Amino acid sequence: MSLEVERPGGTESTNRLSLKRHDSLFGDAEKVSGAKHHGSEVSWSRTLHLAFQSVGIIYGDIGTSPLYVYSSTFPSGIKNNDDLLGVLSLIIYTLIIIPMLKYVFIVLYANDNGDGGTFALYSLISRYAKIRLIPNQQAEDAMVSNYSIETPSSQLRRAQWVKQKIVSSKAAKIALFTLTILGTAMVMGDGTLTPAISVLSAVSGIREKAPSLTQTQVVWISVAILFMLFSVQRFGTDKVGYTFAPVISVWFLLIAGIGLYNLVVHDIGVLRAFNPMYIVHYFKRNGKDGWVSLGGVILCVTGTEGMFADLGHFNVRAVQISFTGILFPSVALCYIGQAAYLRKFPENVGDTFYRSIPAPLFWPTFIVAICAAIIASQAMLSGAFAILSKALSLGCLPRVRVIHTSKKYEGQVYIPEVNFMMGLASIIVTIAFRTTTSIGNAYGICVVTTFSVTTHLMTLVMLLIWKKHIVFILLFYVVFGFTELIYLSSILSKFIEGGYLPFCFAVVLMTLMATWHYVHVKRYWYELDHVVPTNEMTTLLEKNDVRRIPGVGLLYTELIQGIPPVFPRLIKKIPSVHSIFVFMSIKHLPIPHVVPAERFLFRQVGPREQRMFRCVARYGYSDRLEESKEFAGFLADRLKMFIQEESAFAQNEAENDESSPSTEVPEAQTRPWRSTHSVVHSEEAIHPRVSSHSGRITFPANHSVEEEKQLIDREVERGVVYLMGEANVSAGPKSSILKKIVVNYIYTFLRKNLNEGHNALSIPKDQLLKVGITYEI
Repeated sequence: MSLEVERPGGTESTNRLSLKRHDSLFGDAEKVSGAKHHGSEVSWSRTLHLAFQSVGIIYGDIGTSPLYVYSSTFPSGIKNNDDLLGVLSLIIYTLIIIPMLKYVFIVLYANDNGDGGTFALYSLISRYAKIRLIPNQQAEDAMVSNYSIETPSSQLRRAQWVKQKIVSSKAAKIALFTLTILGTAMVMGDGTLTPAISVLSAVSGIREKAPSLTQTQVVWISVAILFMLFSVQRFGTDKVGYTFAPVISVWFLLIAGIGLYNLVVHDIGVLRAFNPMYIVHYFKRNGKDGWVSLGGVILCVTGTEGMFADLGHFNVRAVQISFTGILFPSVALCYIGQAAYLRKFPENVGDTFYRSIPAPLFWPTFIVAICAAIIASQAMLSGAFAILSKALSLGCLPRVRVIHTSKKYEGQVYIPEVNFMMGLASIIVTIAFRTTTSIGNAYGICVVTTFSVTTHLMTLVMLLIWKKHIVFILLFYVVFGFTELIYLSSILSKFIEGGYLPFCFAVVLMTLMATWHYVHVKRYWYELDHVVPTNEMTTLLEKNDVRRIPGVGLLYTELIQGIPPVFPRLIKKIPSVHSIFVFMSIKHLPIPHVVPAERFLFRQVGPREQRMFRCVARYGYSDRLEESKEFAGFLADRLKMFIQEESAFAQNEAENDESSPSTEVPEAQTRPWRSTHSVVHSEEAIHPRVSSHSGRITFPANHSVEEEKQLIDREVERGVVYLMGEANVSAGPKSSILKKIVVNYIYTFLRKNLNEGHNALSIPKDQLLKVGITYEI
């Protein structure tokens, strides 16, 4: 790899001779290059332990579905007892087809270094095909340990063809982005509706022992529980959810036992429902009503996406064992037992679960049901927070403070603003809809839409990354896509009866996310178009008579090349620059984690004596940003390491020049530099550039490397000042009315009310300096 240092007056690239370079990562990067894949070498004892843990963490939602499935499927009562066999058969095969076959045995393998969920699929695709709308990709990104890009083989040119079509089509990039934020919006809707329907259905059981309670009173009891649930989110999932995780295991034992009891006591003949012909008979008998009832049946698989989204805490094999060995048998037995009970008492379909419980077990089951509903809600909320925190790295929403609530469990986060809005929405839904049937109509749309988004993204993964035979890809897309389409068409028939809610929710959230991302991209390109060439740094400083002041200055910028337009404005208003000055870029890679050894990339900006640098700090979308003091210390250490390496490399180059002055290097070993005057697009790599006539770095004679490192330590002790551009973005005078509304009103509202960049980066207010600037796009 070539080594270059930006200097005024032009640059020229050096020859790559005997010294192998990995930018400022040389050495440390080598130590972590052999990172293991997720769950690749886990012992069976560890896997079984993880399988047991997963029962109490990721199955709360799907495990509490028996509370409301039959009542949602038969809102007008059971007209024919044989309909129970048809519905039970639908439930069993829906559980087998969607969560078991699709997710457990196919989708889970598409994890992104262990992380799952819609956003992980998008990030996985974006590593293989550059589909992001902001051109900040670097060649060094592919050197990160778990980036693992595999070039499509020549035998399967279809994958390369699809990749080229996606990369070259802006419409395809926008479509994929839209699909991803649609999935994110639906998960947020799921996180809002899960607490409402789970808690309300669990609390409704109290009316069996206290019939004098009205539905209004049940609603207000549910609201009180929901208020408590959202109030304790700030303490973290590990303290709220994991503390009660054994309750879910008890819950599965109870529902399996009660189901087996009802099967034996009431009607063992319902086992005939394993024959799928009963599904055919059910639709023949009921026609359109049978099709409409699918909106209730699909609720048996709510929470399935959570298995994939929460995969990061476990491994694929552990989830497969816990699903097939515990979840499926327990839930299936529960549904079978309820069907057996309803064969004798069809009039009780409105409250099947609690009425089918043997009298001695009622109160223990009721208490466990309440706890299980709370845990199910907690798990879904935690997943929603995690997915939204990942979406922040895509530039879809304003930077807000993401609080990591657990040191033990990675990825457990809490976002105060989002928690408040979701809690308020969940309480409003509970008060407005009042019954689980009405909420279920809205809930089903969120569930099936998320399934559909995953199916489409998975198809791309199979095409681009797995490179499976086209027959298998078509089989996957047709079978699961067609199944989900049938369920979606059924749920949409209940649009007026509550199905409109998630659509309204998704439209609002997607509008906000698309608006923020649109302006974010426009702002990035504006800065890129108005970038100041780095070879004009000396002229810029002299023109404004800039003096150097003690301390370290970090100027945050989205750009990874050139001088951002906010810098000339800063030195024009305040003609002073800190002794050590760093243009700091926080960049999120499309991978879950970046190891600390590979965090920073450095380059020299301007002459060596000016001590100005560019630094790109790279994070995965699941990484936690360090606190300011920790970050500054880590940055200083890496900067000193960079200076040490540059010195060693320069000396090595000098020795090579002296020993072989006339050596010609093959063209393949050289790297031509690109002018900093031009706008560099996605393939531009960040490398320190060598200038001067000799092609090597010139260190001041009176400053040794150790003195330079000591100087950095002294300046850090004197204080670190963080500088940020406070950009006021407005639409140009010739813009359309729609663009003016989007930029001047919606974006401005979000920026003023939600944008807390300094809080998101953990920057102390007393060390922060904001520089106002206006961009007209």
